[in-house]
Amino acid sequence: GTEKGSWVMLQNCHLSVSWMPTLDRIVEMQPEQPKTHRDYRLWLSSYPAATFPVAILQNGVKMTTEPPKGLRLNIAGSYKMDPISNPEFFDNCTKDYNFKKLLFGLTFFHAVIQERRLYGPLGWNIPYEFTES
Repeated sequence: GTEKGSWVMLQNCHLSVSWMPTLDRIVEMQPEQPKTHRDYRLWLSSYPAATFPVAILQNGVKMTTEPPKGLRLNIAGSYKMDPISNPEFFDNCTKDYNFKKLLFGLTFFHAVIQERRLYGPLGWNIPYEFTES
């Protein structure tokens, strides 16, 4: 990727704690390599982690993404993502009615899970009593 000007994506870096020092050395040596193409980009994804090298954080551009607030925005966001937003994918199912019902159920479930995540373990581990009213 460095010689051809490609983009390289390393996902979930927080999971490879033992590899973080190696990653730090690799990133530190990148500008010094004479064959580094000017269009080369290194993308790293990670949850916040104490083991993530500080030098990479200080020298890189940081971006954050958060799920939309509320069920409606979350469901709309799911429908705007690829491949669902692609009309060819969305309209070419042989069982159109069943597909759209299943898709809505899945996006609704995903939105509810994202919303419940805000409450931490409180929303999942406490048994609630339900009434007939």
